[in-house]
Amino acid sequence: MMARLAQVLLAGLSALLLATAAQAQSTLKIVMHADLKVIDPIWVSLQISRTHGYMIYDTLFGLDSNLKPKPQMVDRYEVSPDGLVYTFVLRDGLVWSDGAPVKAEDCVASLNRWGSRDAMGQKLLANIKELVALDDKTIRLTLSGPYALVLESLAKPGGLVPFMMPKRIADTPSSQQIKEWVGSGPFLFKGDEWKPGEKTVYVKNPTYKPRPEPASYFAGGKVAKLDRVEWVALPDTQTAVSALLAGEIDAIESVTPDLLPLIEKNKSIEVVRGSLPSQYTMRPNWLNPPLDNPKIREAIGYALNQVEFLDAVVGDSRYYRVCKTYFVCGTEYASDAGVAGRLEGNAAKARELLKEAGYDGTPLVLLQPTDVAVLANLAPVAKAQLERAGFKVDMQSMDWQTQAARSIRREPLNQGGWSLLTGSWGALDLVNPIVTSSLNASCDKAAPGWPCDTAIEELRDRFAREADPAKRKAIAGEIQTLAVKAGTHWPLGEWYSLSAYSTKIKGNTRTPAATTFWNMEKAAR
Repeated sequence: MMARLAQVLLAGLSALLLATAAQAQSTLKIVMHADLKVIDPIWVSLQISRTHGYMIYDTLFGLDSNLKPKPQMVDRYEVSPDGLVYTFVLRDGLVWSDGAPVKAEDCVASLNRWGSRDAMGQKLLANIKELVALDDKTIRLTLSGPYALVLESLAKPGGLVPFMMPKRIADTPSSQQIKEWVGSGPFLFKGDEWKPGEKTVYVKNPTYKPRPEPASYFAGGKVAKLDRVEWVALPDTQTAVSALLAGEIDAIESVTPDLLPLIEKNKSIEVVRGSLPSQYTMRPNWLNPPLDNPKIREAIGYALNQVEFLDAVVGDSRYYRVCKTYFVCGTEYASDAGVAGRLEGNAAKARELLKEAGYDGTPLVLLQPTDVAVLANLAPVAKAQLERAGFKVDMQSMDWQTQAARSIRREPLNQGGWSLLTGSWGALDLVNPIVTSSLNASCDKAAPGWPCDTAIEELRDRFAREADPAKRKAIAGEIQTLAVKAGTHWPLGEWYSLSAYSTKIKGNTRTPAATTFWNMEKAAR
């Protein structure tokens, strides 16, 4: 009898402990700006895929809040007196999520895959004479000549980020998506719980070894304080706001200004404005007629009107600004070089250029992502502006991930190709002509859009090798002038992102390039 009673008490105690442990589990539920459908952060540049990358991967260097590269997976490094040889030694104790140790050969393979696809990576690899693993922990990078952006390249937080992966995965051609998700970052991706259109799940990585320094943007100690992070798919922002107010979720990554009145009066919700703006852009495809004609591309630059885009998409002037520079207003390389008279809706000038170019009325295929609130209205505004200027426009609607997949297709328009697409880039994606992937004009390597301009590429090379700040600023102005006329892309104005968090969430380390979840914690109810 006593033995039976002991068994019952023991079973009850076990159940109580399990229940207590379950209650102690810290889970954050957040609605992201888009649903995750592409898990390969190197295959295509998507902010949601990049944020996914920061959850499960790490980088050799990280950019801190002063925008300076700091060692991340690297323990120490040396640069030769002539500046041509960099030697990097990895930190002790780095392991992949499958239990294998991180090796230098993994990092070399990862850099090669990233560098074959990323605009800044392409420039770096083009200036490398040798990139080798000397042993399991040591990488040697030898330049073929002076190059001023080695560490900045390894720490770049925007576009395609140089995430480190095991060699067997990094050996996947960059034209193909990876099929495994093995990283060495602060969280683990729960592929068995991933349901596109419903939820994406991450859990704390028990083998991750944070750096000892305080976290600063993408550098320092990335401590996973949350046991579980769930990205809940709710494409309708108003539905997401209702869920946040009801306590069904903890945060919304992107809130449109028109919904702020519903949130701001609730004292249990905090609204966070991005510290740096993002830039709306339009990108043309140079491969397909009629945009293979430079004069027709130039006409687009005159037809577009930034104010109309910003009013339609953002609406509240507190959260946007007109800015024609390609490098974000207020930053080091911002200027008005080459932009006078453009981006102001000059339909008459655009019609004049179309007539000179012999435009035959071929419709422009304009892609519209409908499931991202901060992007959905860009294409309809563009369609109206272009039609006022004399273009015919075929606007085709789809979800954001479908647009991303379609954007890398090179087929003709009648076979699923495209002419124009719109998007948004964070400030850290645009800080100079090498980081800005839309200024990559290296033909087949400049995807999507494939602009091909040797003069722009020669200037970008000069910029990357130039150490004098004044000369670099002058070169950046020359590049912008050429890009405006050639039509690599067009800035449609700048806007500030808005996020909403329950006040139970502490340690919000949102950066200008991605929402990060390390050092974030959730208070008990």
